[in-house]
Amino acid sequence: MAKSLQRIRGFFQRKPFRFFSLILLYLSAGSLAFLYSGFNTDDKLGSERGSNSQLPSAARGQVYLSDARGFGTVRRVFEERRTERRFITPWMKRTTERGSEGGQRGSSLSRSTKGQTSKDADDEKAKYMGCYVDSIKNRALSGPSLIDYKKMTVARCQDNCEERGYMYAGLEFGAECYCSHRVQSNKSSETECQMNCTGNPSLLCGGANRLSVYRLKLSQESARRHGSALLKGCFHRPDDIALALPVSDLIQNMSVDRCVDVCTQQEQTLAALAGERCHCGLATPMFPLRDMENEDKCLERCAGEEYESCGNDNYFVVYQTQIQDKRCLDQHFLPSKAKELVALASFPGSGNTWTRHLIELATGYYTGSYYFDTSLYNKGFKGEKDHWESRTTICVKTHENKRSMIDTFDGGAIFLMRNPYRALVAEFNRQHSSHTGFASLAVWKGDEWPKYIKVTAPYWASLFLDWLNYGKKIHVVYYEDLKRDPVTQLRGVIHFLGLEVSEERLLCLESQLEGKFKRPNTQKLDYDPFTPAMKEQINKLITTVDDALKKKNLTGLPDEYMQR
Repeated sequence: MAKSLQRIRGFFQRKPFRFFSLILLYLSAGSLAFLYSGFNTDDKLGSERGSNSQLPSAARGQVYLSDARGFGTVRRVFEERRTERRFITPWMKRTTERGSEGGQRGSSLSRSTKGQTSKDADDEKAKYMGCYVDSIKNRALSGPSLIDYKKMTVARCQDNCEERGYMYAGLEFGAECYCSHRVQSNKSSETECQMNCTGNPSLLCGGANRLSVYRLKLSQESARRHGSALLKGCFHRPDDIALALPVSDLIQNMSVDRCVDVCTQQEQTLAALAGERCHCGLATPMFPLRDMENEDKCLERCAGEEYESCGNDNYFVVYQTQIQDKRCLDQHFLPSKAKELVALASFPGSGNTWTRHLIELATGYYTGSYYFDTSLYNKGFKGEKDHWESRTTICVKTHENKRSMIDTFDGGAIFLMRNPYRALVAEFNRQHSSHTGFASLAVWKGDEWPKYIKVTAPYWASLFLDWLNYGKKIHVVYYEDLKRDPVTQLRGVIHFLGLEVSEERLLCLESQLEGKFKRPNTQKLDYDPFTPAMKEQINKLITTVDDALKKKNLTGLPDEYMQR
């Protein structure tokens, strides 16, 4: 025995590579056996799909996203592993059983009413359209999708589609959300949309190959996307069509894509569909796109695409193309030093950077800053590099309230005011991420948030009160009003700065409102981060500021600021 071991030892000492070769062969054999067992499992899954009641374990508790061009890799894998009529999951099975035992739910309570009476429903943001047929090969809603097997709700799906600018939101399979500008299928019976939402069992989220579809009531600032184009709305025909929209073409089998392509090739920013006629041009005082008509006036279907609206001779469906309006992009420093130094003061998180973007577009002059932020400078805010007292910019950003600094601004201040609840949240996100990022859930639920509110909330009030009491003059702009009606608010800002209003720049600005540092509304906390004690503290501060404004004979704070 000893001699045998000695021979083996000598063999490997003389030929060490043989040892590694044996190890490699062993590992290869194991890998092949593992792959073989995996393929066997897949075959079994395929044969049992019709009766299997379990989801793939990898799918549980995960969120899948895809863009408008197609499903992501994980999404494709998921769909390839299910049949046309999907297998039933445990939570689906419970829903189906309850539906069969209780009869037709829809008959006792309408689907739309049920959504509106629930706390987690659409809050009048959407109109329920009905239950629609869906399939993997022929999607009823062909836009982006969101899948969440733990927390899907009607409101979450609607928010997802609204933020992406889509007109329709549909829920399917209890956990899947789809978006689109049109519904490309037929209605089905309401009894087939009876699956509970995974995030709120009191609501219904479609069924197996059935979509609960909502038509969103999008706000005006929500740009509605159609591929690369943005839907502006339905507008009345301008008086002088040849001057307002100088490029025109007659298109057979008209569709949105065909008209948008024509106007893009002509390097025009607007595409207006009028039946079989496609008009192209810019937003001008003759066609300003500010008096939107009811969409019902533009519902005539396109000849080349039955699910799209192409307007008519009197009412146009208008889209914004990818061509950028350059009339407001020329910005520079003041030609000579300003006689007065004007502040753009605000509490952090109130939208100061976005307001600077709008002021620069509207006036053509750079805005400065008390701080030098390299990320803002690299994004085009060239006024960041000049010293704040150089008087080479139209106004200067600041979050400071030192008396000496306030006195330095001999031209007064534009003070940007925002609801403190939202401003505090925005600044907390910035401090713990970036200008456009979000703090993690762990940070929100840790000790940082209560400490931050205790220290920072009083500054929201003291900052404004100091500028109100010691500033030479003050022009208050409410962030909420600026979002609702930017043109009107900017007119007031321009007059305060002593400049003439350029209508061409304002029209150009309306197509480029968002800017580069607007935080997307994608973070949705599933709880209220403000405790009753925090609300009591902040509400007292709101009352103090409101009283101070009224003593100066100024309009008080909006009622929406006060939380109850």
